[in-house]
Amino acid sequence: MVFDVDNELHIKNDQLEDDQLEDDVLIFPMSFAQQRLWFLDQLIPDSSLYNLPLVVRLQGTLDVAALEKSLDEIVQRHESLQTTFATVEGEPVQVIAPISPWQLPVVDLQHLAHDRQAEAQRLAIEEAQRPFNLSTGSLMRTTLLQLAPNEHWLLLTMHHIVSDLWSFDVLFRELSTLYAAFSQGKTSPLPELPIQYADFAQWQRDWLQGDVQANLLNYWKRQLGGTLPILQLPSDRPRPAVQTFRGATHTFVMRDRLPALKHLAQRQGATLFMTLLAAFKALLYRYTGQTDLLVGSPIANRDRVEIEALIGFFVNTLVLRTDLSGNPSFQDLLKRVQHVTLDAYDHQALPFEQLVEALHPERNLSQNPLFQVMFIYQTASVSTLDADLTLSFCPIDSPTSKFDLTFAIEEEADSLNVEIEYSTDLFEAETIERMAGHFQTLLEGIITNPNQSLSELPLLTSVEQQQLQTWNQTQVDYPLEICLHQWIEVQVERTPDAIAVSFEGQQLTYRALNERANQLAHYLQTLGVKPEVLVGICVDRSLEMVVGLLGILKAGGAYVPFDPSYPADRLAFMLEDAQVPLLLTQAHLVDRLPPHQSEVICLDRDWTEIAQESNQTIDSGVTADNLAYVIYTSGSTGKPKGAMNTHRGICNRLLWMQDEYQLNGHDRVLQKTPFSFDVSVWEFFWTLMSGARLVVARPDGHKDPAYLVQLI
Repeated sequence: MVFDVDNELHIKNDQLEDDQLEDDVLIFPMSFAQQRLWFLDQLIPDSSLYNLPLVVRLQGTLDVAALEKSLDEIVQRHESLQTTFATVEGEPVQVIAPISPWQLPVVDLQHLAHDRQAEAQRLAIEEAQRPFNLSTGSLMRTTLLQLAPNEHWLLLTMHHIVSDLWSFDVLFRELSTLYAAFSQGKTSPLPELPIQYADFAQWQRDWLQGDVQANLLNYWKRQLGGTLPILQLPSDRPRPAVQTFRGATHTFVMRDRLPALKHLAQRQGATLFMTLLAAFKALLYRYTGQTDLLVGSPIANRDRVEIEALIGFFVNTLVLRTDLSGNPSFQDLLKRVQHVTLDAYDHQALPFEQLVEALHPERNLSQNPLFQVMFIYQTASVSTLDADLTLSFCPIDSPTSKFDLTFAIEEEADSLNVEIEYSTDLFEAETIERMAGHFQTLLEGIITNPNQSLSELPLLTSVEQQQLQTWNQTQVDYPLEICLHQWIEVQVERTPDAIAVSFEGQQLTYRALNERANQLAHYLQTLGVKPEVLVGICVDRSLEMVVGLLGILKAGGAYVPFDPSYPADRLAFMLEDAQVPLLLTQAHLVDRLPPHQSEVICLDRDWTEIAQESNQTIDSGVTADNLAYVIYTSGSTGKPKGAMNTHRGICNRLLWMQDEYQLNGHDRVLQKTPFSFDVSVWEFFWTLMSGARLVVARPDGHKDPAYLVQLI
């Protein structure tokens, strides 16, 4: 984020008056990047968010005095490490002043019998989280931990305002050279630096104005014009209203993919960075489905030979926007990424903070402006100080995350080391672990066949694929040809005198329910009902509703529920669309029905006639592959559509429910869902298939919590 200079009077600053300046103190303007971090530090003091910590494990015989002298020489060579920050006459400046010889504190942990590693980790994390004071310095800290005679940890932390990742490479190259010389009693072999960071800061401000600045701004405004998309990564928790920067890290190593990835990059005329960035964007596409992706990526911004050997804050952030529309192959995506990246390199000199100021993105305290994820690629630093001393870098569990997600990949001789820094406000550790696995699987697919479209690239790990196969091993032997009503007939044989359904003081036994449904089925068959014939039913919740549904099924037909509480125009649409030849209803509802062409049968008024039919089970010729019911969707995404369901499908579902949850004759099931919703299907039929009692709520009773509590 960028803060307006006009707000400076509202920021508490450390003022440096002219009479406080010593003769050997140098005052320079800050670079643009430094000024941004300085403002952030004033607004969010005592923060470790921009600490750059490193833990170096030294194995072998260590000359501590030579190491301390080497660090001192580096500090004396680089004015950036002698720099503090203040305001002079209201302007923020960098103040360069000589410092005392460097002291390297040594903490001996050898007396700890079993907890040396844990204590070393604790001290490393504590050091990494300790804030710097930009006005008093020093902005580099070092501590040496001794764990054994031949094992030391060097804790080195610099503030980002005086360093960057490239600076660590500079530091360790110089440290290797100096340590080799000093440990042998020689003098420094390093040449004097031709310029210092402050010279760059002054040059940057003199150069970056007028047409130079305008041309750079015009490019980036074109590149980032229009509404910038927000990356919608699926998260485990809602995004907090204010970004807390709480985070954690997950690390893993890829040992076998580096040669193949380099070969793929060479074939495409791209760099390994571009190839890995394209793979990262493919991962984001697969997670979000978004085709307009913005990813931040740091660039060293050291395109002049004079500044390559300096320690300082040169790095700039590029916003790399890629169009993934059309589901391209990975090769095509790599070409797009290559084009965008090379163009960005040509315009890298515009400081990120000036870009943010120019674009004026909508302020949102919950997320970063312009982009929400970062991608970092770097090569490994030196691994030895001399022949008898090797060094390796120990990961630190970072408690912070500047972005939703940062993928940092380091290339070593034969492997890729990956660190994922993530916001713990959004993601669980398990989610990021899965993402790491998905990234590796995606890379395997890219290596195997880069011509595959992004949607076809594999994503799931072998463990996840096996899990899916296990979850889908659901084949169960069950009677495939028995229809829904026939399962209820089986239950009638088992418990004929048990109560099947009750409603407002009325009840029917399984035998009575079966006989009434049989009578209705015979009656419906005389009117032409047979398999695949749709029969409408528009009744209030009642015993008639249960008899009507079961009777339609026994006749071989498929029921289509019409909720009497629906608006007339919705009922009219459904009746016209379904074209049901028969409509079962109740006398008090007849006049409320919209105009239609269906023959009406009232289950209450016409029951005397219906009851003249046989109460014996009827053979309708219906099979498990015939329709059992058609329920209309809500129409929330368009016109309501009738979803057709067969006997086999619903029986499979209900038999699974019975196998998992096992209703029996002692259970009571409340029927409270409107029968126009599919949940009602299992309320009716699972209950009656299993010998339980169906307790039917009164019409509209599902809207009355007090009534439902009393009924239960």
